[in-house]
Amino acid sequence: MEQNMFKTASLGIQHVLAMYAGAVIVPLIVGGALGLTGEQLTYLVSIDILMCGIATILQVWKNKFFGIGLPVMLGCTFTAVGPMIAIGGQYGISAIYGSILVSGVVVVLIATVFGKLVKFFPPVVTGSVVTIIGITLIPVAINDMAGGQGSGDFGSITNLALSFGTLLFILALYRFTKGFIRSISILLGLLIGTAVTSLMGKVNFTAVSDASWFHMPAPFYFGMPTFEASAIITMTLVAIVSLVESSGVYFALGDITGKKITEKDLSNGYRAEGLAIILGGLFNAFPYTTYSQNVGLVQLSGVKRNNVIFAAGAFLVLIGFVPKIGAFTTVIPTPVIGGASLALFGMVISYGIKMLSKVDFSSQENLLIMACAIGMGLGVTTVPALFANLPEGIQILTSNGIVIGSLTAILLNIVFNIKPSKKEVQVLAEKHAS
Repeated sequence: MEQNMFKTASLGIQHVLAMYAGAVIVPLIVGGALGLTGEQLTYLVSIDILMCGIATILQVWKNKFFGIGLPVMLGCTFTAVGPMIAIGGQYGISAIYGSILVSGVVVVLIATVFGKLVKFFPPVVTGSVVTIIGITLIPVAINDMAGGQGSGDFGSITNLALSFGTLLFILALYRFTKGFIRSISILLGLLIGTAVTSLMGKVNFTAVSDASWFHMPAPFYFGMPTFEASAIITMTLVAIVSLVESSGVYFALGDITGKKITEKDLSNGYRAEGLAIILGGLFNAFPYTTYSQNVGLVQLSGVKRNNVIFAAGAFLVLIGFVPKIGAFTTVIPTPVIGGASLALFGMVISYGIKMLSKVDFSSQENLLIMACAIGMGLGVTTVPALFANLPEGIQILTSNGIVIGSLTAILLNIVFNIKPSKKEVQVLAEKHAS
């Protein structure tokens, strides 16, 4: 019994570490751009981690009203970073949380209708979306392997040695071990990589000593929300776009776990995200969505049990209440995270390709859908300035490779595979006439 609990806890911590860096960087970026004080920034990071845990538990806890019941982790969506900074700069931080609250309510209200759109997500769409998700995450891993974008020692021999050393250690564990050790290879890679870096004197524990022992969440910490029409529209678009990205993750995890995703499942999943967004607005955190990097971890570890994700959610809640614990995870060196991330994000791509294997490749239409969707996703990721001259409202949809690639796949699938051609319409008309 104790051994099983230890295994579940270890696997849960592994999931936390896989998404922690991505979850923490959003409040750091947004808080820095809005000019928050050190105390305010500490609150923002801590409440974000706490809300990530609550949002994850809401999603995994499947019931009649919400929760998809898949091993999925939730975190703050990167799509919202730019819009939140823009809204805060124009209307103030209170307008950010007013728009998040309303967007969460909208998601809850449209969940049932959005769930009926399952026919718009055949394997050619979901496989393309999952592949795009993995492709767009790879540059993040590569930058981290070099030391993090903008770092003074970017691409140094030390950083490369740490990142590739971590990756090789993970691969060695996966090749030469079995069972539990193999399933936590990512976690062990992160721990060993951090230990080696510490022996080199390159781990800074200042964040741990400065962090407080206890943190209490406070509703409307930054003041009562205000409501601006343009801000609400913007954040609602962000939320809907996140649902599209989440759909790909749901179908990928459904395929991995052997569970068929129904309209009801989708609606429950979307509704859980809407509730998480509302909580994010109430406690002045962020809008939340599924984290695709954890899909790679589920596939790589082979562990598909929901109790592991419940454990991960509980750890996030605990970390959120005790900032000093959370600070320990922030000392993991960026190159070490990058080495582990390359394996995780690469697995997302691999699984997207596996989903695409179910597509009818004899259809030129399907090949064109895949070509354009993946091409747009990769293109915008590598050349983000492509749509820089478009209005900001439109850039919400075009500035993110995952979003524009997903929308391309959905729209082209409608044009080629759902909307009947003129010839098909004529044939149906002739049949009806006869």
